[in-house]
Amino acid sequence: MTTVETIETSIFESLESEVRSYCRSWPTVFETASGAWIRDESGREYLDFFAGAGVLNYGHNNPVMKRALIEYITNDGITHGLDMSTVAKREFLESFKRNILDPRALDYKVQFPGPTGTNAVESALKLARKVTGRESIISFTNAFHGMTLGALSVTGNSMKRAGAGIPLVHTTPMPFDNYFGGVSEDFQWFERVLDDGGSGLNQPAAVIVETVQGEGGVNVARPEWLRALADLCKRHDMLLIVDDVQMGCGRTGPFFSFEVAGITPDIVTLSKSIGGYGLPLALTLFKPELDLWGPGEHNGTFRGNNPAFVTATTALNHYWSDNRLQIETLAKGERINEVLSNLADAFDGVSTRGRGMVRGLAFDEPHRAVTVCRMAFEQGLLAETSGPSDEVVKLLPPLTITDAELDHGLSILAEATAKTLA
Repeated sequence: MTTVETIETSIFESLESEVRSYCRSWPTVFETASGAWIRDESGREYLDFFAGAGVLNYGHNNPVMKRALIEYITNDGITHGLDMSTVAKREFLESFKRNILDPRALDYKVQFPGPTGTNAVESALKLARKVTGRESIISFTNAFHGMTLGALSVTGNSMKRAGAGIPLVHTTPMPFDNYFGGVSEDFQWFERVLDDGGSGLNQPAAVIVETVQGEGGVNVARPEWLRALADLCKRHDMLLIVDDVQMGCGRTGPFFSFEVAGITPDIVTLSKSIGGYGLPLALTLFKPELDLWGPGEHNGTFRGNNPAFVTATTALNHYWSDNRLQIETLAKGERINEVLSNLADAFDGVSTRGRGMVRGLAFDEPHRAVTVCRMAFEQGLLAETSGPSDEVVKLLPPLTITDAELDHGLSILAEATAKTLA
């Protein structure tokens, strides 16, 4: 099939808000999904290199988690628990400590701030300000941290920021790694304004950073840059917040994306794939000495999503009791990089970047990325664009995808790229 079939979308167009977006790029009605595949109501299959924007690291309807979830529901397990103590929460915390924190010698308290990544970011910003008594937060160019007001204030995208409708204050953006293409020394401007009493920069409470900017265009921070940032924060008494909402849970290989740099952030935010099955769950992790919250000072009605605790626990026990998934993810990431690098070598105006199983194919002419994604969809592959001008084809296949499925999807992408640039 070379053209997208017209579908009946009247109820979506007449009743659903114009704010919807992904359905405009993928004009079909999806019905079922399994593993790395998603099917529409006509029975057509699409290989999913989107994975719920990073929510489905373990694929659709993962059978191991599905069995655990069905058993829990059948046995009348608690569904909604606020922050009450439940068996499901206890088992999750025990598994998270045993499989994730202890092997990495990380001493973090765990907060359940609400069900989404932006909830985790909001709590991180509030806690940093509470602990330090300061207001200012440093963020980075092309960052994305969420759509609520606090998270938007540290987000770079001008279109998303404009949606706030009010001034977004008490934050200051700084250049992300390689923002000036190597022309300017790392942190030259940042450190200068910190040290200069005439710069007008208030002493920041914290710095928030993504190690790989997914929505910003798959911009990868080098390990040495992250280490220098951690050192800068320490020397200037600023808390370091790593937003691992999309890049955590193994997306770059290790469970935490910052592990490659050998740093220990003061605060870490997790969401998306931490729930394992696609159920909403978010965590804010922080060093014990930062736990200055009063009871109920930050809360949320759905911070106790117990079915998500069940699937999250199952995911941790099944995939993170050893390093097998990490090794496989890095190997598959190299395969993706090989194919994308060959495309970059074959065509002018194309480059690639990424780490692990988050990869981007960037086009000097931004409209090319949109065309590639459209043509890929027509051939049965879901992939989205990212970057300030949608100039990057961003790949987020499930970590559990088979080698054959991965090669099939990459062949579709390669063909779409070749046709677009022919």
